[in-house]
Amino acid sequence: MIFNINKSELLNALTIVSKGASSRSTLPVLSGVYIKADATGLVMQTTDLERSIRYDVPALVEEPGAIVIPEKLLLDIVKQLPEAAVCFETHDGTVSVSCDRSSFVLRTLDADDFPEFPQVDVMNRIIVPFDAFSSMVKRVAKVVSKDQSRAVLTGVLISTSENGLKMVATDSYRLAVAEIDLAGVQEGFEAIVSGAFLQEVASLPKIDDSIEIGLSQNQIVFTYQNMVFINRRIEGNFPNYKQLIPDSYVTKTCFNTQDLVTSVKRVGLISSLSSPVKFDINEAAKNAVINTASQDVGSAEVVLPCEVTGESTQIAFNHQYVLEGLASVSTPQVFLETQSSLKPGIFKSAGDEKFLYLVMPVRIA
Repeated sequence: MIFNINKSELLNALTIVSKGASSRSTLPVLSGVYIKADATGLVMQTTDLERSIRYDVPALVEEPGAIVIPEKLLLDIVKQLPEAAVCFETHDGTVSVSCDRSSFVLRTLDADDFPEFPQVDVMNRIIVPFDAFSSMVKRVAKVVSKDQSRAVLTGVLISTSENGLKMVATDSYRLAVAEIDLAGVQEGFEAIVSGAFLQEVASLPKIDDSIEIGLSQNQIVFTYQNMVFINRRIEGNFPNYKQLIPDSYVTKTCFNTQDLVTSVKRVGLISSLSSPVKFDINEAAKNAVINTASQDVGSAEVVLPCEVTGESTQIAFNHQYVLEGLASVSTPQVFLETQSSLKPGIFKSAGDEKFLYLVMPVRIA
């Protein structure tokens, strides 16, 4: 096998497919990247048997063939190469990689041992503008749980309705819901997908294009440009999050989003898990005193003007949770809806943006 490829294109392809290679498998071939060269270019694949990634990339192929090269070593080498054409040429059990005045000889693995790329029987598919998909994932996936003992909470619930597409994630302390209007989608499209995997797909280079999402009985397939990502769906029942979201409020407060972020950051310098940030909302004064006190450190407060509908109230939150939620709000104003100091607070984007972020309160001492 002999082929030549531009270094930047090779690096881009390797960076993407490397996310599918296994680092802990007892099968050495799964830690490699499968490269097949033919008249149309290269097909690069990785898999850890849970997820699989394929990238078709153009290259000048002089002699077709297929090999498996240790993924991490190859990626590290390509990162250090100059901006020039990279030539690959196989020999018995090895491949030479040369670029400009640098050359390497690497041992290869048997391509026949590499698993075939999954053939997925897609039952339901939707097409979403990539920008919208990426934005939704980045808003909700940060909320997924890191606790692998509750696998369902490590995933994002993706579903469709007559109104469009919805993504939901929770770690049982907070909940994020993002929605977009999407014409012509099929109802009944629903799956729980690994939050970490979704973030990898959402971090792909953005261009003015769409991503196709397909569902089979136990897998989900993302097709974007010349890339295919396949992952196993998470089995189980997602929590009934709708019962957590009240349809009314006692107090609704409208803040300038950036002013609120700045205030919580300032007060958060003193805050800790044992001393949350308290929102003391005063309807008559039309302001909120955001404060905290730590016995070992000191105290801090910021008085923030706001519009208040309803009763004066007090509620306290983990300040880091509040900041992570506000980071997903792109509108100039944000609403905080509360019922009492012991019930969840709900941050909502103003305007047309459909984003909701629910945070469990911390008991006020």
